[in-house]
This record gives sequence, C-alpha cells and structure tokens, in this order.
Amino acid sequence: MIGTLKEDGCVRWTTLLITSLLGWVKCQESQSMTPEEKTVIRDQIIEMFDHAYGSYMKYAYPADELMPLSCRGRVRVDLFVPVYVYVCVCEQVLNKLDEFEDAVRKTVTDVRLDNDVVVSVFETNIRVLGGLLGAHVMADLLRQRGERMQWYRDELLHMAKELGHRLLPAFNTTSGLPYPKVNLRYGVLNPLSRTGTESDTCTACAGTMILEFAALSRLSGESVFEANARKALDVLWDRRQRGSDLVGTVINIHNEEWVRRDSGVGAGIDSYYEYLMKAYILLGDNVFLERFNIHYSAIMKYISQPPLLLNVHMHNPTVSVRSWMDSLLAFFPGLQVLRGDLKPAIETHEMLYQVTKQHKFLPEAFTTEFRVHWGQHLLRPELINETTPLLYYIHSIATGDPYYLRVGQSIVEKLNAYARVPCGFAAVQDVRTGTHEDRMDSFFLAEMFKYLYLLFSEKGELPIDIDDYIFTTEAHLLPVSLSTTKPPCQGNNTTVPVSQEEDLFTHSCPSMETLFPNNPSFAKTIRDGYKYLTGVGRAFHPLPVREIELPLHDNGMEPVEFLKSMGISLTPLNEVMAGGEHKGVYRVKLVAEVSQAPEEEEVVPHVVQLISPPFLGRTVLTAGPAKFGMDLTKQEHGVKGSIVKASPYTACGPIDNAVELKGHIALALRGDCMFAVKARRLQETGAIGVIFIDHREGSNSEETPLFQMVGDGDSTEDITLPLVFLFSREGAVLTAALEEHHNVDVLLLPKERQLGHEKPMGMNIKLRLAEEGELDEGEERGPTLEFVLEKEEVLFKEEELRGQLQSQQQQQFCTRVTENDRTEPCSAGASQTQNSDSGPDTNP
Repeated sequence: MIGTLKEDGCVRWTTLLITSLLGWVKCQESQSMTPEEKTVIRDQIIEMFDHAYGSYMKYAYPADELMPLSCRGRVRVDLFVPVYVYVCVCEQVLNKLDEFEDAVRKTVTDVRLDNDVVVSVFETNIRVLGGLLGAHVMADLLRQRGERMQWYRDELLHMAKELGHRLLPAFNTTSGLPYPKVNLRYGVLNPLSRTGTESDTCTACAGTMILEFAALSRLSGESVFEANARKALDVLWDRRQRGSDLVGTVINIHNEEWVRRDSGVGAGIDSYYEYLMKAYILLGDNVFLERFNIHYSAIMKYISQPPLLLNVHMHNPTVSVRSWMDSLLAFFPGLQVLRGDLKPAIETHEMLYQVTKQHKFLPEAFTTEFRVHWGQHLLRPELINETTPLLYYIHSIATGDPYYLRVGQSIVEKLNAYARVPCGFAAVQDVRTGTHEDRMDSFFLAEMFKYLYLLFSEKGELPIDIDDYIFTTEAHLLPVSLSTTKPPCQGNNTTVPVSQEEDLFTHSCPSMETLFPNNPSFAKTIRDGYKYLTGVGRAFHPLPVREIELPLHDNGMEPVEFLKSMGISLTPLNEVMAGGEHKGVYRVKLVAEVSQAPEEEEVVPHVVQLISPPFLGRTVLTAGPAKFGMDLTKQEHGVKGSIVKASPYTACGPIDNAVELKGHIALALRGDCMFAVKARRLQETGAIGVIFIDHREGSNSEETPLFQMVGDGDSTEDITLPLVFLFSREGAVLTAALEEHHNVDVLLLPKERQLGHEKPMGMNIKLRLAEEGELDEGEERGPTLEFVLEKEEVLFKEEELRGQLQSQQQQQFCTRVTENDRTEPCSAGASQTQNSDSGPDTNP
C-alpha cells in the first residue's frame, strides 16, 4: 500500500517513509548470516572504533585529527575543533554512553569558538555545527530519561548558536549565496579577516546549510539561520538551467553566474540534492520535495546511464563532459532508495561494489571502463553510509536476502586488512600499490563506524529509536519531530515551484508490494546483470589467432624487426606454403591480443633540473605536478629560480623567513596541513614557486607512482605559483645540494621539455578498411586492408645544447590485401599517412 503525503507540513507520513526504509524489522534471514554472526561482526566494529578513537585520544588530543602513521595530532587550518565534537554522537549510537558523556564534558570545557582562524563555511557547518546540534539532541534525550546527563544545561546548544552567529557574516553578499570561507573572530570584510576576496563557491557548499541552520533556528527560536539557508537555496533553484533543470558545479556569489557548468551528482553538487530531499523530511515543507523531484527527473534523463552517473554540460545535457566518475557519487543510490526508485539504485550500487572488489577500496575517481583515474582513498564512507543499509533494510524486509550484509562485512574485512595500522586506520595513497597516507579524516570516525554498526544491529539493541531521526550528510542525527514540535519561524516561507509530470513516488512512500511485485528475486536479478562488470571473476577466453598477408620486400627487414618488437611475428609464406610464387611476401601473425590499455590517472611527469654550477643541467629529479597553481605545461621555458628552505619547513604556520623567500623558489616539507594552505602562505611571501618534499622517509619516484597534488576542497584560483612534488629520496638530493653549495638554481618544467632531452625515434602504423567503391577501377569489390609504415622525422640535439642537427628519414611500405588473398602494390591514389607529431614523447 502506498501512503499519500499531505502537504500542510504538520500531519505527514514522513515517519512512514523513514520507518519503511529504516524499519528494523526482524526479517527471515537465510542461514548464511546468522544472528550470532551478526553479533560477532558488530562487536568487531565496536573494537575498530575503540582502536581508532582511542588512538586519537591517546596520540592526537586535542588536535583536530589523528595522523596514524606518525602517531601524532594534525592541526587543520580550515577546521578548529577537535574530532570528539562530532564523533560523540557516534558513541551514543554505539551504546557507549559513558564515553558520550565524557566527550560532551570535554567539548563544553575545552572548546573555544572565537579563534582567529579562517574556516570553510561548508565544512564547519556539516562537521562542527551539525556535531554540536546532534550531541545536544542526544544529551537532552538522556537528561529527560533521568538516567544520566543531569548536569547538562543546554551548553552544546548555546555553543551551536554562538557558532551559527560566527558563520552568518559569510551570507553578507548581494545574492545571498555565502562566501566559501569566514574568519570566526573577524568575519569576512574586516581588514583582519584574511578572507573575503573569494568570488566563487560550489553548489554543495551553498546548498548544504538548510538542515543544520533550520534545526538551529527551530531549537533556539532565532529565525535568522533558517532564513539565510533558505535564501541560498532559492538562488540556486532560480539559477538552474530552465531547459534541463540542472545546476552547475561552481557559481559566482556576487553576480550569480555559473563558473563551472558541468552537472552531475558527485563532488561539488552531491549534498545539494541530498539536502533538498531531507529538508522535506525534517521540516515538512513541500517546496523542497517539489524541487527535488524536478531535479531528480532531470538527473535520470541526462546524468543517469545505469549503472553509470556521468557529468554533463548543464546547457547541453546530452553531451558527457568527462569519462570518469568520482567516489562522492556513491551516496546517490541511497537517495534513490529514499525516493523509492530501487532499480537504478541497485544497479549503481552493484557497479560501485564491483569496483571496490577490484581495487580493495573505491578509488577517489575511476573511469567509465572501471579503471583507476585517481588512486587515492581517504577512507570515505559514501558506499557504506545510507546506501548499503537502506538497500539492506528495504530489500531484506521483502526477501530475507543477506547480500547487503555481506557487502558490509567485506568493507569491515578490507579496513582491517589494508587500512589498519598500530595508531588507528590510515588512508590509502594509491589503491594500486596499497601505500598508506598519514591521515585519518574526521568523517571516518563520525560516519563509517556508525553506519556499519547500524547495519548489523537490531532495533532493540540501540539506545534510541532510530526511526525518529534523520541523518545529516555528516551522519549527525536530527529529530524529525522538529516540524511539529518546533513550528517554522515567521517569514521562513518559500514559493512552491510548479510541478511537472509526476511518477509513482513523487508524493508517496516506497511500498514493498510496489518495489517487489511478487518477485523476491528482483534485486538479485538486477545484480546478476552486473556481476562481472569490471572483469573480476570472469573466466578468460582468448580470441582466435587472426592472420593477414602483406608484401615486405627482401631489403625491408627494418620494419619487420620493428613489428617483432611489438609482439607481431612474421613468417615468409614460401616457408609455409608450396611454391615460390609468393617470394618476398610475409604472413603477419598477431601473437599478442590487441586490447585497450588501462586508462590510468593522467599525470604529466615534471622535473626539477639543477642548472647552476657544478650541476649544469645534468642532475634531473622526477617530480609530480599539481592540479592547481600555474600550469607548467603552458610555460614554454619553465620557471627558473634559486631555492630557499621555508621556515618553518612545513609552512603551516606564519613564515619566519619571508624576506629570504621573496623572488625565490621555496622548499617546503609535506605534512601537518594541506598543500593549498602551504602554497598560499608561501605565495604571500613573494616566492615565485614551491617544491614540496615528501616527509615519508625512503619514498622515491621509481617505486611509487607519481600523483597530482590537489587543493583543499575550496577554490584554488587564487594560487598562481608553479608547484611540484618530490619524493623523499629525490628531495634529499636537492636539500643536500643546497647544504653543500648554498646557492642552487633550478628549473621547474615538464619532463619532456628538460634541457638536453632528446626526442626519440617514432614510427606510425596505420590500418584502414576501405569501403566498397573506394577501390581503383578494375579491382575486385570488397573490404580492403591497407597497411602503411613510415618513420617520423627524428631530431637530435648536440650535447651541451650547442646546436641542433636535423635529419629526416622516411620509408613507406604499402600493400592491399583483397578478400581472395590477392596482394597488389598500392595505387598512386592510395592513402598515405604523414606523422606530424614531432613531440619528444611520441611512441609507436
């Protein structure tokens, strides 16, 4: 049965929506997952949380986050509150009430909010403000029960209100869209704020405020928070592309123009859609549901290509703008389940799970061919958060299939096997190598263990009734009763958009009978279609050997040897066939299957070339580029300068030797803060470039894949310096040279442009099938294969760059092979290919 949702915002069946999806009903489970086994896994999850959170408290408190490899704290410039502020709700859900109360006490006594620090408005809202509100709701509940927290006097709510007021200056724009950053002490426009120059923000950054700000307004009685969050959503809605109903990724906060017009459901947009749906559930305001439904129809029309979710251009949505997907879109199947659109949710979730099985973890980005595009894994919880639990609850109620429990179990096992370290859990720098990274972000503690614990728990095992709450994007719990017990503040009304064509779930709750119409194997049937999507587990069936013939004259053995080096064997036909009429003709046998090369992360190698005496360009260090800052590939001669060590070496605090760095290339050690933070500090000193050196001892470019440095999640357009990264071993060569010679000049540039770099010889092979009608007059009709070999122009550079010699050699071998195996020389009009690519890294 489908229950209709009333639109008055007071009496709604939203609880039915939550209960039907999160209902912790004991289902008929198969013997493959017994209650005892679930208990064992749940206890294992508790132990993992104790290990991670205990390590933070032991080694990092009161720093913002834990660095699990070096067993010390990490102070983030863009945050300011220790991690326990937003994991205390996790302790509550995990039934650790003593630890929860202790975390609340520490937050009240140890945390100050008037810090002179520039923070991300978006991150501070979802992590800190959401954590304070969620913890207040839980503390108030325990106090009302009379069991504990009797000392609590709404201190967390008062802190949340103070923080809300410190974030409000960010909304002081003509459009109502917030600045991306704010100084908690000085606001935005104050001369001491060190911010306010930003002009752009992401869609998710502006559109992911409504849950926390509305809850703060309802709990405090101050309407200003909800009003500002609604205004920002109104602008985003009004600026959607009216033809496609899609929004872009980045928007100008002053003129409301789109800066990046690519549209998807991943990074930069993700939680905007999530908060439209959840704002309706939390607040009962039908405008949010209407907007979500209109956006959702556009997403399913243009972006969803099951099982893929591809970014498109908002003004031309039939065109995909990239061939890869980011891991943040893994939340979207959970949102689809909330809406009741189960089939595409199952398809995309299964695709994501297959990619995870292939690489152990979900890469930060992967291609449409399911290969690694960006190999980093930050222990993100998107796959396990609401997506997997919701699919399990709604599916198991109807079928008893424990498949999604097994998905959760697999994630638990991989975390312990590949991410666990003595001081917590470490992010993975590259899923292809398994190399760890010295970071354990707060969202790992706040979200991962909470969702895993809920997945393996029954309703009676929790200290709260989970049906009464909705999760924020950072997994904080807000009560759905806010819409009835705390009515809307005066003036918080938004115009309802005109509805478009509606479907079954536009205004209704998911129904088991509708989702599984007498078909308990519904989900399994869908999953089976994607079982071998990535090739994992599929038996290998080699393709049959194919043969072609072509005449290669007796004196043309150089290209023959070249073909052999490519895995192609050539045998003279007169050795395998009777008669000598085919002398000089060879049979080409493809002994290696031709397959598409893996589409790896596109990293252009750079170098740091030491050019001052005594090095004179002979010492060249392989370096990785950055995704922000100056693009060195567009600088014809690179960037030249002498190097100076930054002080402090990590460049995370105020720079002590700014005068020395001005006009020089700065050396900075990786670690303690983000690359973008270091770059901004060093740019302010007047440095002309930055070389970052890895802090992990022994790392080197020969054993570790190069990667591109990324920003801090916000706009990095203000960073204009050239930035490169050296691994530890290469960095040691550079710092040793500086210590010995004191004055060292270097050149930063792409590897292919380094001084003295010779351009290698290249050869092109062109195969073309001629259509019928293209043949010369008199030739037989039918498909024709034309085989052309030619050497490209080869450039040689003299040693010491004293001159250039140029020579050109071209040889062409051409044949036609007709359907009846007859071989003839190409006619004068036959297609010839000239290799115009004279780049130094041209490969055959």
